[in-house]
Amino acid sequence: MSGKMKNITEAEVLVLKDQIAYQDGQVVSRTLAQNEAVSITLFSFAKGEEISAHKSGGDAFVTCLDGVGRITIDGADFLLHEGESIVMPAGHPHAVYGEEAFKMLLVVVF
Repeated sequence: MSGKMKNITEAEVLVLKDQIAYQDGQVVSRTLAQNEAVSITLFSFAKGEEISAHKSGGDAFVTCLDGVGRITIDGADFLLHEGESIVMPAGHPHAVYGEEAFKMLLVVVF
């Protein structure tokens, strides 16, 4: 795959949380880049929606853009508020839950 960004305007100042919308009862994702070294994706979670526990082959860096999300890593829960970040280490089970409506930027480094 190409290393080029997609699904986002170039050479323009953007507010990331405005680049993805909430949808009732859904988790919405928008891939900005994906290749063998990195994956960059915006997510929005309606309140109460989740991505269940799974493992990743890369370190997953999450930044909260809006709302409050609950990140679970190895069974431990962390609340993430706007402007806060956490790393979900490769190979460790993790999950994401919309404690409130929640938007995040996910960068996975393989």
